Amino acid sequence: MGNKHTYKPTFNIGGDMEVNRMGYGAMRITGEGVWGEPADKQESISVLQRSVELGINFIDTADAYGPNVSEELIAEALHPYTKGLVIGTKGGLMRTGPNAWQINAHPDHLRNALEGSLKRLKLDRIDLYQLHRVDPDVPFERSLEFLQKAQEDGLIRHIGLSEVTVEQIKKAQEFVKIVSVQNKYSVDDRKWEAEVTYTRENGIAFIPWYPLGGGNKAVLAKIEAVAQRNNVSAHQLALSWLLHHSENILLIPGTSKVKHLEENYKATELTLSAEDLQELNSIAENVVVS
Repeated sequence: MGNKHTYKPTFNIGGDMEVNRMGYGAMRITGEGVWGEPADKQESISVLQRSVELGINFIDTADAYGPNVSEELIAEALHPYTKGLVIGTKGGLMRTGPNAWQINAHPDHLRNALEGSLKRLKLDRIDLYQLHRVDPDVPFERSLEFLQKAQEDGLIRHIGLSEVTVEQIKKAQEFVKIVSVQNKYSVDDRKWEAEVTYTRENGIAFIPWYPLGGGNKAVLAKIEAVAQRNNVSAHQLALSWLLHHSENILLIPGTSKVKHLEENYKATELTLSAEDLQELNSIAENVVVS
């Protein structure tokens, strides 16, 4: 198989929060459609507790997951939190029902969202607070000014953004230090490649969601072939490729099952050969969205 390529296992968010690059995304511990209570609450609690046992010290959530349910479960399962555990949450989306999402990044809404998150997570300060979406109906500056003030007031340690362009990141940096960007990205969905490059060059964490989400069957078949050669699942391979692809990528695969959590975590143990990486990069380059 040739030389094996390894990757740096940790990343320092904002210069003062070192986390393992395999994190956990807590969207799936809610009910169907990311709405309401989970079908098996105890399993969701177990997933959170097992994640910390495995060495995961970065958990990503949002007030919109449930809504509120994900944050409440995190506190129930893990509070008081172990030293070094970083919980990132978000504000800027409202919920009207299962799979229904509505953008609201007005300062008044963000204030209520942040206060609610602090209360539910039983924290005095959020380590990483991310603007869930830029609101087309609210001047971006107003959302940023709220985050700036909340940070100055000590309610937020670090600020991140979600689903943003390089131009929007640069605009935000005029107001606050941006330490993370969370965009949809995977080996089969490379729309945000410029954002991966920009964040890497500027020491900003890039947090991809939906790590195998392009839906291109021909591409998936090629990924499956490489996975079979390595005796791993396509999902594990996709996660491993992300870890190898860029040193600032933090993974947050989500699941409501301990078994799947453990399978995802095994992706950190994969070492890919130069041939594997070359083949996956070739697959990826052919699906770049211009």
